[in-house]
Amino acid sequence: MGGPAERAAELRELISRYDYHYYVLDSPLVDDREYDRLYRELRDLEQAHPGLRTPDSPTRRVGGAPLEEFEQVAHSVPMLSLDNTYSEEELVKFDERVRRGLDLEESQAVYVAELKLDGLGVSLRYENGIFVRGATRGDGRSGEEVTANLRTVRSLPLRLEKESLEPPLPEVLEVRGEVYITRRGLDQANRQRESGGEPLFANPRNAAAGSLRLLDPSVTATRPLNLFVYQLIWSPGDTAKGVPLARHSEVLEFLKAARLPVNPHWRACQGIGEVIAYCAHWAGKRRSLPYDIDGVVVKLDDLAARERLGFTAKYPRWAIAFKFAAERARTRLLGIDLQVGRTGALTPTARLEPVFLAGTTVSNATLHNEDEIARKDIRAGDWVWIEKGGDIIPKVEEVDLNAREPGTEPFRMAETCPACGSPALREPGEVVRRCTNILCPAQTRERILHFCSRGAMDVEGAGPALVEQLVDTGLVHDVADLYGLTREQLAGLERMAEKSAENLLEALEKSKQQGAARLLFALGIRHVGITVARLLIEHYHGVEELYGAGAEELESIEGIGPVVAGSLARFFSEPRNLELIGRLKAAGVRLKDETAGPASGVSANNPFYGKTFVLTGGLGQFTRSEAGERIRVAGGKVVGSVSSKTDYVLAGDEPGSKLEKARKLGVEVIDEARFVEWLGRV
Repeated sequence: MGGPAERAAELRELISRYDYHYYVLDSPLVDDREYDRLYRELRDLEQAHPGLRTPDSPTRRVGGAPLEEFEQVAHSVPMLSLDNTYSEEELVKFDERVRRGLDLEESQAVYVAELKLDGLGVSLRYENGIFVRGATRGDGRSGEEVTANLRTVRSLPLRLEKESLEPPLPEVLEVRGEVYITRRGLDQANRQRESGGEPLFANPRNAAAGSLRLLDPSVTATRPLNLFVYQLIWSPGDTAKGVPLARHSEVLEFLKAARLPVNPHWRACQGIGEVIAYCAHWAGKRRSLPYDIDGVVVKLDDLAARERLGFTAKYPRWAIAFKFAAERARTRLLGIDLQVGRTGALTPTARLEPVFLAGTTVSNATLHNEDEIARKDIRAGDWVWIEKGGDIIPKVEEVDLNAREPGTEPFRMAETCPACGSPALREPGEVVRRCTNILCPAQTRERILHFCSRGAMDVEGAGPALVEQLVDTGLVHDVADLYGLTREQLAGLERMAEKSAENLLEALEKSKQQGAARLLFALGIRHVGITVARLLIEHYHGVEELYGAGAEELESIEGIGPVVAGSLARFFSEPRNLELIGRLKAAGVRLKDETAGPASGVSANNPFYGKTFVLTGGLGQFTRSEAGERIRVAGGKVVGSVSSKTDYVLAGDEPGSKLEKARKLGVEVIDEARFVEWLGRV
């Protein structure tokens, strides 16, 4: 066996090959245990020998430092939109224009038909086969650099295959592609967001775009993103000159040979008739795919002919997108129900005659809010057309006014809560009404269900039916009451056997040790999901430590904006909320994460103890997360923005505006070498 450098290179090649077979070809070569063993070996080698870590190392996929902002990147070749159509007649006219421009007979034009994914367009740049930069489409001429986030996409190769590639790989290679998420992945992401109290992604494109534009790549890495590439930019400023390939079909085969992920569902079509047949085939079979498509992209295969046709002011003349009609169904709207959420929000929901749509039976659909109902003039008793937003969330798209029966009444939003009768007010600037009664039983039920949910305190057995009984019988008025329940009280409830009662009490006892971050999330504070809760506990170490924290102090934490800070400050200034937390503490619920503070045995005389740090720029030996954790373990504190209360700014490569602010305020700036020297004194 060779030295560390040879072994690291061997491991990188092995892991890259295994990633390609697992994420692109869907044919794993090794089991997860062997893959994890090799990955750990490479990670340990790079930690022991930092100089071995290369830009294409698989360990660079996850854990990069959070970004302060995205930079704008100009595209070497504009990422133009495509003209689109919903009709076969327009496809025929497109073919006629192409053949007229090239002086071709009928059926002489060859097209490549590719599936059109509803994702986010990206441009990827490789230098000597190594991935160096990625950007979003943006306005077509420039986009946001999202290199760190794109590295987390497992199907994106960090290094291209160069051996036996024909033609040889050029020094600089740019490809265009689409980042997307499968239906299963979207469901997974939405479950995470729902448990975190965050709004759901409306469709796959929304999910892909939101995930790629996160400032923390480690969060992006948790999202199940995928990639397909479809275009090659070989010579900057020109899409065809200098490319030793004559046809787009050859380009797709070349990209595949280079280990780039290419959608296998494409076809070279002789004439527009074959294109139309291909579009019809996938319009009927699109639900058989694991991801959503909204049409077919049709491109002229001959690259030189594309150059002759050129572009209009907006679109290439040699391509068009055929878009499928949205899947929709007609049914009767039986009534409009109001649901009361844990924050008191009244949400109107359409109760429908069940109808089959896009693979599922739909009996309810979102109506969003009272303004949307008024805009569409939706009334109980109407016949309505429903669609699935992004083929996921059922929504009432329009009313069939020709079928409206006499006597229907316009919808009027209730001004009182349907659960408790208290006033429901709509605050200025908001689109929802909220019940004003904090003791509303519907809110109480939803708060308790959220508190017990898997992503929060994880109280197994505390489902909707049981929680409704606990609230209706008066056994539980708030979440603290859960910890006072007895076997005798539970035995009196319907369908609550002795074993079920015992299991519930055991789950409640176990939940006391879930930790401060999950408790903070479980309290159901508006705008505070699990990610925000963890961020807060990283800084404050416990829930009680948040008492008295003002909005300005909270906003200084990186990742905490003014809306979240204001919501937290209001919650912790309310005596009733502090009393609730006190009762949870008395019941034995853990409010503090001791491990988040200084490590045992750490001297208070070390340079970090009791000091406040801000980190900016990239470090060589640590990610910013790792550096922050070392500071916290040594007794220091890390915040997100520089103020007069900051003791030190740790500045790495390419620091941002925080460095300039530190200099203006006279805050001492240290570099990584000094940081490492201080760590030796802990």
